[in-house]
Amino acid sequence: MADETEYRIEHDTMGEVRVPVDARWAAQTQRAVENFPVSGLTVARELVHALGAVKAAAAEVNGDLGVIDAEEARAVAAAATEVAEGRWDDQFPIDVFQTGSGTSTNMNANEVIASLASEALGRPVHPNDTVNASQSSNDVFPSAMHVAAAVGVRHRLLPALDHLEASFRRKADDFSALVKAGRTHLMDATPVTLGQEMAGYASQVASARARLAATLPRVGELPLGGTATGTGLNAPPGFATAAVGLLAARLDVELVEAPDHFAAQGARDELVALSGELRALAAGLLKAANDLRWMASGPKTGLAEIRLPDLQPGSSIMPGKVNPVIPEAVSQVVAQVYGNDAAVAFGGSQGNFELNVYLPVIARNLLESIDLLANVSRLLADRCVDGIEADLDRLQAYAEATPQAATALNPVLGYEKVAELVKESAKSGKTIREVVLDAGLLDEAQLDEALDLLALTRGGRP
Repeated sequence: MADETEYRIEHDTMGEVRVPVDARWAAQTQRAVENFPVSGLTVARELVHALGAVKAAAAEVNGDLGVIDAEEARAVAAAATEVAEGRWDDQFPIDVFQTGSGTSTNMNANEVIASLASEALGRPVHPNDTVNASQSSNDVFPSAMHVAAAVGVRHRLLPALDHLEASFRRKADDFSALVKAGRTHLMDATPVTLGQEMAGYASQVASARARLAATLPRVGELPLGGTATGTGLNAPPGFATAAVGLLAARLDVELVEAPDHFAAQGARDELVALSGELRALAAGLLKAANDLRWMASGPKTGLAEIRLPDLQPGSSIMPGKVNPVIPEAVSQVVAQVYGNDAAVAFGGSQGNFELNVYLPVIARNLLESIDLLANVSRLLADRCVDGIEADLDRLQAYAEATPQAATALNPVLGYEKVAELVKESAKSGKTIREVVLDAGLLDEAQLDEALDLLALTRGGRP
């Protein structure tokens, strides 16, 4: 049992609580710390910072509207801004798995901000009456979730996707004339260029970026101002619009007061939709990552069409082995994002009447997906795609060896005849060119024109 000197006594409506003497939080936070020793995972720092930003804007507007004393409003706003800047992250100890409304973490923010403001003013500032004025956990916490998600997508994920797309585009230009075997069903198909494949990955990233950007206007609809149930009880007219306007300007994201506070507090549909787009992005990244590691497989017994950068030894027992570690990291991120999306979707389905009570777990999984995808997209670009090298001889050999190049002969010889030639090529080991010449069906000049591999990648057009 710790000595009494290591604690101070705080109280709330339920009675007295012992709180660590140096803690900036008070009774309600301490109760939550003791009630929820579940995972050891605390609320995401991005969410804490968003809460600080919301509290700062609310304090300023409350001061302007005369809801709280102007001097207290300035002190609360300053303290909340420090929270938003990450200066008090160590004062947010509550587990993610807590009360479903996020009330515990909202009160954690209220108590920390009140403590800081009290110290600045030299007199007590009340966490509920002053810091939480015109607010409820039920509108503030989901508002902070939306703010944190919008900021994460706007300022971290979208730039990371721009960066990755640019990396793939550069490789598409570098490899635009490098013909290789196409593959469908993992079987030989008509030729493509390595540049076309890289451009395809770039376009997937660009499409995912556009879809994510399209979610932001609705993600930016905040329930702030609805207070406890969506009615706006205890929030003065104009409070939410003014506070949300301040947030939008400061954070450089598109934010507005939700048009319907009952929908905005009872459901989390827009975050579920955002999570779905994060999952779609993850699916696209996995497609590209898997293709890259297939093409780099080898070096002697795989496809070995490209070489990925050597980043680290790949085995503790096999000297010289190097593995596609970045694509593997991408695939693991994808697995986590898929799991996170399942949790977000389930949580989003659990709104009951005027409140969804899965808010902390929705926030935890959604914000983790945003961070993971932003980080791994930059890694994929910088430590993998930028360093890709093509094996020109291997690419050319595979392109010339694939019997499906014979598809270009369909207009000349007909599908059935070409099918016979393809089977003969596979059986004899001869190239299509050799089989056609042996059969006397076309001469060298005709074959040169019909089987121009680069032209075949452009639909047969020179």
